[in-house]
Amino acid sequence: MSALALDSEQDAARIYARLMVRAVGAGNDQAFASMIATRAAGGGAMPPWLGLDPAAFHCLMRHHFPGAVSRDLLDIIGGSASSSEVRGDEREELVRLMLMHKAGDSPSEVWMAHVVAAGCLASDHLWQDLGLWNRADLTALMRRNFPSLAGRNVNDMKWKRFLYKQLCEAEGIYTCRAPSCEVCTDYHACFGPEH
Repeated sequence: MSALALDSEQDAARIYARLMVRAVGAGNDQAFASMIATRAAGGGAMPPWLGLDPAAFHCLMRHHFPGAVSRDLLDIIGGSASSSEVRGDEREELVRLMLMHKAGDSPSEVWMAHVVAAGCLASDHLWQDLGLWNRADLTALMRRNFPSLAGRNVNDMKWKRFLYKQLCEAEGIYTCRAPSCEVCTDYHACFGPEH
């Protein structure tokens, strides 16, 4: 077992610090560092390579954390399983949605769209599935990478629900029978506190 394969917040914090020492100061450094650290410590719900193909993940690492790649970290992040194409069409729709709204400031936005889409396929709150440490980190990530899309979330809807709602609306699918979200019986499921 690798020295990094321990399952605790302390280990995640140590790996995060190890990555941030090498960070280049780009906008997504902290988000990717927390995702990688959380996955390495056994948390979150991200697939191998954060849902990217291995070559894209290595490019992400060189872009954000040059010199931080180590064999033990790669073994943990990559795991032994290969990324699955389960729900591939759904994932690609999410990626397309986000890329239509990318800021255009960094190649990192493309990786982030793929990573967020992979996180959407898990079953918990998106920030938890991604391995972020709080919802505010996800909100900042969305605003930084996909500002016009994030700007549509004016009522602070939970991000995973918001992204799927955007996909449905783009297809002309409106399943909620309430005239507005505020009077919907599922209001707290979409807008309530996350725990």
